[in-house]
Amino acid sequence: MASDRPTLPPVRLHSDAELARAALASPLLAGAVRLARWAGPETRVGAGGELVEEQLPAAAEALGLEPDEVGAAHASEAWRVAVDTGLVSTPEPEGDEDEATGVEAGEQLALLTQGSPGDVLGVWLDGFDAVFADATAPAFDDFADLIGEDGEIDVSKLDWDPEAEAEFLEGVLGNLYLLTVTDGGAGDASVPLPALAASMIVPDDMGEPTDDVLEQVSEAMMRLDDQFRILEPIGLVEYQPVDEALMAEEGEEPEPPMDDEDVSRYGMVRLTPLGLYGIRTRMLEAGVDAPAIGDLAGKGAEALLGGIGHYPSEAARSETELWLAGREPVAAARELLGAARGADAGSPLRRLHCQQALSLVGAEAEPAVREVLDDAELGGLARVWLAERGAADVPAPPESMIFWLAVDTIAAQLEMDGDLEELQDLIEGLTGRHSGFFDAVWRVDHPSTADVLEAMGRLHRDKRIAKEARKAAFKARSRTNG
Repeated sequence: MASDRPTLPPVRLHSDAELARAALASPLLAGAVRLARWAGPETRVGAGGELVEEQLPAAAEALGLEPDEVGAAHASEAWRVAVDTGLVSTPEPEGDEDEATGVEAGEQLALLTQGSPGDVLGVWLDGFDAVFADATAPAFDDFADLIGEDGEIDVSKLDWDPEAEAEFLEGVLGNLYLLTVTDGGAGDASVPLPALAASMIVPDDMGEPTDDVLEQVSEAMMRLDDQFRILEPIGLVEYQPVDEALMAEEGEEPEPPMDDEDVSRYGMVRLTPLGLYGIRTRMLEAGVDAPAIGDLAGKGAEALLGGIGHYPSEAARSETELWLAGREPVAAARELLGAARGADAGSPLRRLHCQQALSLVGAEAEPAVREVLDDAELGGLARVWLAERGAADVPAPPESMIFWLAVDTIAAQLEMDGDLEELQDLIEGLTGRHSGFFDAVWRVDHPSTADVLEAMGRLHRDKRIAKEARKAAFKARSRTNG
């Protein structure tokens, strides 16, 4: 596999405008905005900017909730997001006071109505960061148990490693992102919680999980159940929680489901389009190569053909269509053909994608294609393209060009890591159509000739012909080294 391949398949993101609307509609950010507009000079806050307990019932009512314990909890969460995203500016208590008044609207609040979609998404990302921190915070049943003899909080009693907790959730979200973009990039499929937990716990080379591993998966499921309940209100995921009846049936931590069980009872999670955007943004900030369809639209043809080399076919087509949009057809075709030249390891795949891109340009590309009919690297590609469109006056290729194109085509398919059976059919079709194929091919002046022949020797299903291919590969290698 080439070392410069992207780490992840490309994601198909919604427009910034659509994502910004989704961000504003997310329950937690929408609640934070309502509380920011509700707050005023008489609003009382504690030393950390939190609403004092007596204010929570009124804050809950401002959110349209009952002023009870549940409503107060929701109000507290929404207020914390308002503070962390800069939607409100809170004063600090003076002297020995425990609370203060004088809350003002923060600078970020105006951005949500007067700023660009990017500004809105920036505020939402701050909210996502705050909620992520909440999701990785320690859980405890009795706060009094954490107070040391000196009256201070004894963090050592928490059994909590903040870096490990954050790394675990980052890994889970990364796996969920990968499963989503691999499934097509649009975030349409839900993932069972047991599968997501197992992706973090079960080693890749483990056959049947041990009881100890299954117990770890169960613990991870419950941990994730809590975390996804926290992450859902910010609009990151759509989450169907673990069926509470399972906990009543099996105790605190239900075992992962058996094959014949309804897996949805164990929790189902789906990244929203906003969630895809948010996780990709975090990945990019961490230096992960996480491409999105449209990234290459403003770049040159060389970047396009190199970038889409290992994209799934549908994503490659979408990226190419975006690149072609707004470009003059003949100029675009010339640029593509120029970028397809080369003798480097990636050049066969560039030529294959060039041919596919030219098919999207259509008949208007013909003048540019005819200009390269005599080109040693592009002449075969040009003839195939013209013949497929029934063009007139297509000159017959010399035999050397036919075999050069055969090597180039197989080299591109090998680099793609495509369907093995299709590649075998291609190889057997070429050897079947040309008598003396190997005697001609080992002489072809192409940088991949020996590698292609060695691959044909491995892949051809006829042992006799496979042996011929290996002999031809030896000759090609000796010719090159000699």
